[in-house]
Amino acid sequence: MDAYGHINNVVFLRYLEEARIDFLFRPDKDFRQGSVVARHEIDYKQQLVHRHTPVDVELWVTQIRAASFTVAYEVKDPDQVYVRAQTVIVPFDFEAQRPRRITAEEREFLQEYADHEEENKGNEKNEESEEGDGKAGRVDPAEVVAA
Repeated sequence: MDAYGHINNVVFLRYLEEARIDFLFRPDKDFRQGSVVARHEIDYKQQLVHRHTPVDVELWVTQIRAASFTVAYEVKDPDQVYVRAQTVIVPFDFEAQRPRRITAEEREFLQEYADHEEENKGNEKNEESEEGDGKAGRVDPAEVVAA
């Protein structure tokens, strides 16, 4: 919480990180070979006041390229979107200290969560309703506590 009684903008990056880690590092599938964040883009839609109840973070894949992919998010309650964001992630070979291509297994995993409608738009932003449109490919929300 900041001086104005709402959740500080930096905290939202932590929420996105928690959801992204939960998404990418699952027991059955993960990016153990490594990845790095290349870019964040965040649109703050509504302030989130400090509270002790969780807020949902919904995420899905909007673009898969040869050596990067984009994850989109909404931080929200059932009736309110607080943040819309995107992160460009680059698979990375930490031993060689350079980017690497997405493996076939990683691509298959990402495609399970791809919103192909957004992927076909390229870099255009999705301006659907704030309640979401229920598109296939979105994962179950990860709950994080707004603290």
